[in-house]
This record gives sequence, C-alpha cells and structure tokens, in this order.
Amino acid sequence: MDARIFIEPQQGTTYTEVLAFATRAEELGFDGFFTSDHYEKMGTHVSGLPGPLDAWITLAGLARDTERLRLGTLVSPITFRNPGQLAIQVAQVDEMSGGRIELGIGAGWYEAEHGSHGITFPPTTERFDRLSEGIDIITGMWLTPEGETFSYEGQHYQLTNSPALPKPWQRPTPPIIIGGTGKRRTPNLASQHATEFNVAFHSPSEWAAACSPTVEACETRERDPETLVWSAAQVGAVGSNEAEFSRRAAAIGRETTELRQNGVAGTVEEARDCIAEFEAVGCTRMYLQFLDLKDLDHLTTMAEVLDL
Repeated sequence: MDARIFIEPQQGTTYTEVLAFATRAEELGFDGFFTSDHYEKMGTHVSGLPGPLDAWITLAGLARDTERLRLGTLVSPITFRNPGQLAIQVAQVDEMSGGRIELGIGAGWYEAEHGSHGITFPPTTERFDRLSEGIDIITGMWLTPEGETFSYEGQHYQLTNSPALPKPWQRPTPPIIIGGTGKRRTPNLASQHATEFNVAFHSPSEWAAACSPTVEACETRERDPETLVWSAAQVGAVGSNEAEFSRRAAAIGRETTELRQNGVAGTVEEARDCIAEFEAVGCTRMYLQFLDLKDLDHLTTMAEVLDL
C-alpha cells in the first residue's frame, strides 16, 4: 500500500510543527505529505490556536524544506481561488519542489469558513459548474504551448489571451486528484480529468461502492479504470499497546471504539488488518490523517504498521 500523511492545519498549528512532522515522515519512508485546504477549525475539542495555515503557502515552504515527499492538497476548494491564479500557484510550487506537487481539487463544502472569511459560497450546482470550468482553465493553461495564448469563455470565468505561464515542472501536468461520493458530476469530472480518485472516511465496503460510479463513468468514456489511482483517506490512530492507543485517541477527542470502526486504528496488528481490507477491495493508496502534530512518535508506530 502506497502510504501518505494527511494533516488538518485548520485545527491549529504552526509551520514549524508541520515541517517537523513532514521531516519525520520523509525520514521514515512515507510516500507523500498532504494538507487539507481550510481556513477554520472544525469541532469543539480544539481551540484552533494559534490559527490555520494557508495550504499553498505551506506547500511552498515544504517544497523547499523537503527532498523526496510528494506534496499536495486534499483538497483545494474552487471557491477559494480564481482558477487562473491557482494554475500559477500550483505550477510555481511544482517548480520549487522539483516536480513533486499534486493538485487535489473540489467544489468546496464548509459554508461557515466562507462566511467568516468573506468568501462567496454559491449553491451546490453553481459550485460544481465552477469546478468543471476551473479544471478546464487550469489544465488548459498548463497544456497551452509556450509562446501561445489561452482564452476561455465560460459561464463563470472568462480568460482573454492569457500567456498561460508559468508551466509546471511536471509535464504535461501535475497529477490531479478528484474525489467524493457524488453519483454523477464527480465521477464524470474524475473520468475526464483525474489521475487519482479518492473517497475519504468510509469503510472498505462503502469505499468500493462509492468508487463504482467513477468506474462506470470511465467505461462510458472508454477510459481504462486501471489508469486511475484508487485511494482512501482514514484517520490514523495506533499504539504499540492498548494504553498508548487510548492516549492517542483521547488526544484528538475520539473514543477508542468509534475509532476502531472508522479509522486505521487500534494496535499495530489491528491497523494492518484494516489496511489489508482496503487492499482487498482495490485501494492502492492510503492517506492517513494525523491530527496531533506534536506526537512525532505516532509516525514511527504507523511506519511499523506499514513495514516501512
């Protein structure tokens, strides 16, 4: 199983803590290090102090401060950034990293953070329309040959004679991650544009069922579904013994019984069994969500689970 770390900086952290966590993950042999893209904490078990981090500023720092890890968002809402602006940001950070960036992108869902930061939150249909147009623009700018311009006339975005620069380090484009449990628009977008399809926080059987519409969309488009990476995201909470697991569950405000049902959680052997269940239904990449970035030893225990 290809294993990546997934963090949630909106819950309250600093770049110094994030870098320490990423450095340990790189040393231990994890494949990637991904961040959510949110501006406001979730839940009542954390204060949110000292505050959220901006995902793409964080990734720019990690691009220079790490050497091997794949880096990206899971996922960036199209509501946060104009797609022409996001195309430039991702291309620049890709160059800064030497070609290690991946773009997870979605329609956005967390209405509260939009209202508290003055960001427009359109109805669902419009957000998906914007996502579709946004992906067209981002990939169109990246794929436009150097020396030519890119124009686009959409319902929500219009570009006229964009120089479509800079180009990303990775050609033709950085990998694009699309995910979710939608039955129609998400699968269609993924079958057309995605390198990877992700379903988060579902059991193995639920994960497989949620992937099925995208498999069908690929087949309708005459795309081999095997050309997609099929990935899951799960909260990670493991311990070398029950007491250590209980301590880590309490640190993130979760109950041990609930975590065992809804995460890669428990003892080392229990976590291995959970990952094996995902492998059995076709998952080839796992994003492990770590919520306590001060617990660097937790990464070491998870590396043991994965035999890194």
